[in-house]
Amino acid sequence: MGVSVDSGGRARPVGLIGAMPEELALLERLARSPRHERVGPFELVRGELDGVPVVMATCGIGKVNAAALTQALASSGVGAVIVTGVAGGIDPALRVGDLVVSRDAVQHDVDVTGLGYALGEVPGEPRIWEADPVLFAASLAAANEVAADAGVRALAGRVASGDAFVADPDAAARLRDVFDASCAEMEGAAVAQVCARWGLPWVVVRSVSDTADHAAEVDFRAFTRLAAERAVAVVQGTLQRVA
Repeated sequence: MGVSVDSGGRARPVGLIGAMPEELALLERLARSPRHERVGPFELVRGELDGVPVVMATCGIGKVNAAALTQALASSGVGAVIVTGVAGGIDPALRVGDLVVSRDAVQHDVDVTGLGYALGEVPGEPRIWEADPVLFAASLAAANEVAADAGVRALAGRVASGDAFVADPDAAARLRDVFDASCAEMEGAAVAQVCARWGLPWVVVRSVSDTADHAAEVDFRAFTRLAAERAVAVVQGTLQRVA
């Protein structure tokens, strides 16, 4: 699907979501003709990036915040949603600074197994949400380009989301074994769930700020800015490919 148009043939804006201000700060500085708009608790920034109309906003950390902002963006008429920012690497091949593009996403902290559902399955919903194939292909191509320039790795994989900061090797191994997760973060699958309900294309672009182990807190604080900058470059490359 990629970027869609409205009834008048105009491109609908792409919603860009970051959990933390530093994950969107560079994109906001790069936007042409930025206009600020308050919608409930969120400050939306409308503008244009690489010829594509966008609406950017910081949601705050966690699945509830991410879902609330996605709902607000959907109601405002966006045609697609891209989540950008940092994540903890779960795939053993990942190192700090590497890039992950979501093939799909799962909520790893959902547990309704007592009622016969699979671990991670929200009753009445898919267990796994598939990213939009057009956005996924564009983001992966952009990630490969950025990775080649930066000397890092780009990987397509599963984003595991939950309301917990994963900083324990055993917890990271469980996410890999149970969910085949490539990275762990706290927003992407919630965005995916809301987008699925609205029929909106989505993709998650993450740069690895830590490797979800005992050093995760130290790595996260040290590398968040650099990691976010790389994720921003992938978002720009994605928009250029779907414009």
